[in-house]
Amino acid sequence: MKRLAVLLLAAIPIAALLSFSASAAPLGCTAPAVPAPPGARIESVDAARVADPAHCLVTVTLTHDGTDHVKVAVALPDQGWTGRLQAVGGSAYVAGDFGAPLAQAVRDGYAGVTTDAGVSANPLDTSWALKPGGELNTTLLTNFATRSVHESAVIGKAVAQGFYRSPVTYSYWNGCSTGGRQGYAEAQHHPGDFDGVLAVAPAVHWGQFAVATLWPHVVMNQEHHFPSACVLTAFREAAIKACDPRDGVVNGIVDQPELCGYDPRQLVGTQVLCDGQEVTVTAADAEVVRKIWAGPVDEHGRKLWAGLPKGADFTWLASPAGFPVAAAWVRSFVAKDPALDLATITYPRFAELFRQSVREFDDVIGTADPDLSEFRRSGGKLLSWVGADDQLIPPDGVVRYREAVERRLGGAHRVDEFYRLFFAPGVEHCSGGVGPAPKDPLGALVNWVEHGQAPDVLRAEKDQTVTRDLCRYPRVSRYTGHGDPAQASSYRCR
Repeated sequence: MKRLAVLLLAAIPIAALLSFSASAAPLGCTAPAVPAPPGARIESVDAARVADPAHCLVTVTLTHDGTDHVKVAVALPDQGWTGRLQAVGGSAYVAGDFGAPLAQAVRDGYAGVTTDAGVSANPLDTSWALKPGGELNTTLLTNFATRSVHESAVIGKAVAQGFYRSPVTYSYWNGCSTGGRQGYAEAQHHPGDFDGVLAVAPAVHWGQFAVATLWPHVVMNQEHHFPSACVLTAFREAAIKACDPRDGVVNGIVDQPELCGYDPRQLVGTQVLCDGQEVTVTAADAEVVRKIWAGPVDEHGRKLWAGLPKGADFTWLASPAGFPVAAAWVRSFVAKDPALDLATITYPRFAELFRQSVREFDDVIGTADPDLSEFRRSGGKLLSWVGADDQLIPPDGVVRYREAVERRLGGAHRVDEFYRLFFAPGVEHCSGGVGPAPKDPLGALVNWVEHGQAPDVLRAEKDQTVTRDLCRYPRVSRYTGHGDPAQASSYRCR
């Protein structure tokens, strides 16, 4: 019935559709009656008029056991509602974004929705992880991992329908990093919540990556050697110089870091300028970098997870204090000791923490269930892109997940019918870097969901001067040998 209604709406002229949506909106902005999702109780509902952009903001507060207080915000545009709902994801340890992304959804004609899951608004604050007695707060962890996003989708649709006197025609998820993981969680556990999921740089395999990204800190402490920032930059630049030409053009980008065979020992003895003084790169420098690039191993030397991509920035992961997201996870959730001195973690202890994280939390927040059969049957579409220079979440994780889905559901061709993955060479976590990033991936997803036009490439842009068509995984972009290297027309997917 929903698809039939959408087809009928598609036959109405755009002007008439916009007129219908605007006239359906009530004049006032008042707190509506909101049904509680199963297992939850509504504590309060508030409504407020917001001027820029003009919309009614409905805030629903709910609880599950009386100790958590979860806020769900639904932003309802006064005019030009397209009939669509867009849910906005979070980052690090924040479950949602009540700021610019929600406002942008309203400007684009969506009813927007987001949630705080009842946890902190500080992306690095995990003080909520443990109860006063040191016991894990499973209520808040469940909220953060999966429950609150699902409930926000249910509430968002109900509030929008009540406000406009018309049901949501299409619902979309939009998130990066933690937001990307939340999108994958929705596809895995609540396949009917969203017609389309845009999940960028998804933090899937959370139990693994959230410990693995502490590895550079452990390496430097265990090797008792901390290369300076300028020396680490020299290794990065050397790897780029060595592996940049692989795609047929020299542009400062390593298109496939996992295939870059540059050996950091080649830089030993080289002079590097640091703060105006020449420094000689040492074998100890090279050994630290080699281990960071290779990724964490267990006490027997067996690989546990991928390392930092060659060509990616060392700044976050190789900081003296350790990557904040990983440090907080290991302290608060795995060790359950917020005062843990990370510098005391030995190689064997690191392997123990890694295994413990996977054992205790994979089923809770791992977000790596490859069975997307229900999502496929529901007609859902999952569009995901990842920066190949992601300096915070090793891109290998989403590749592992995609390959697991293919094994489960019958190969790449069948999976491509509803789940497509793209890599952006030279792009960092969620955005930034020297490479062009997708210009309108949400628009590509909408086109796929509503018009059946599956994206074979994603149009990408950098500084409005460099363009590239990002290739659908596992294809890669290659320079044709002629034409402007800054223009997409000079490349082909192979």
